[in-house]
Amino acid sequence: MSKKEFNKTSKCRFCRMGVDEVDYKDSIYLPKLATSQGKLFSRKRSGNCAHHQHSVKVSIKRARFMALLPYVA
Repeated sequence: MSKKEFNKTSKCRFCRMGVDEVDYKDSIYLPKLATSQGKLFSRKRSGNCAHHQHSVKVSIKRARFMALLPYVA
């Protein structure tokens, strides 16, 4: 596997979809990025880049505050 092919496949899911910022109303992806206890998955586990991991963190906190996601399940 060449270096170019590796970089194509190693992008995070939001980079592949072309998303700039993760929305707190995104009820499809946000629950997948947290455990059943409500903890956030790490960058290594979720596969996100640093920019999108920060965006996910802020979005999940906003969704919890707006009661779209539970703090603890």
